[in-house]
Amino acid sequence: MAAQRDDTKYSLGSVLNHVMTHQTVIGLEAIEQMEMAGDAPDVLVGCTGGGSNFAGLVFPFLGRKLRGEGDLRVIAAEPTACPTLTRDAYAYDFGDTAHLTPLVKMKTLGSTFMPAGIHAGGLRYHGMAPLVSHLADLGLIEARAFAQRDCFAAGVEFARAEGIVPAPESNHAIRAAIDEALACKEAGTPKTILFNLSGHGHFDMQAYTDYFAGKLTGFEYDEASLRQSIDALPEVAAE
Repeated sequence: MAAQRDDTKYSLGSVLNHVMTHQTVIGLEAIEQMEMAGDAPDVLVGCTGGGSNFAGLVFPFLGRKLRGEGDLRVIAAEPTACPTLTRDAYAYDFGDTAHLTPLVKMKTLGSTFMPAGIHAGGLRYHGMAPLVSHLADLGLIEARAFAQRDCFAAGVEFARAEGIVPAPESNHAIRAAIDEALACKEAGTPKTILFNLSGHGHFDMQAYTDYFAGKLTGFEYDEASLRQSIDALPEVAAE
């Protein structure tokens, strides 16, 4: 089942607590829609860049879980080219590359890290929202990283089945949802999987053209650049 809502775009604005709180209308509506369907998700999936559309879907459901009102798994899907949650430091860092913001504690690749030019521009932010980072640190959410071409393959499969061309960012959530569904099929264990289809790909058709032409690059991050960026994190004195 897919919850659809345009995602809040990119970088710093999407990591602020009040932005994520505003986005929780997605999850609140999804809870009511699932109740109308007489079902509840066993697995939640959302793509993660700064964290806003992911938090918007996930936070209300996690609130119910923490209150003992049900159990579920949560999967955060991100690109291998910018693996903020799966290959990170948990430290104080600047929220912007100009170093004008206050320092916040978050999962980060370092504010000097320059991600590869993948088409999922909304997932190229160096850090993760402090609240989402805290959930990951507590082990309340899982993180998985996916390669660009694998995500576009999932997006094409979804478009052919549902008639909706998804945004490159959303393709990461679709990839994770498909993989989870295939694992359920192999195990013979039925589960209800809810993912956030966070935007359409109407302005990304050239990326799909490149995919079909075999021109889409499978970017990875540069280990040396990542290490250099993490080594340059601000030093914060312990209290």
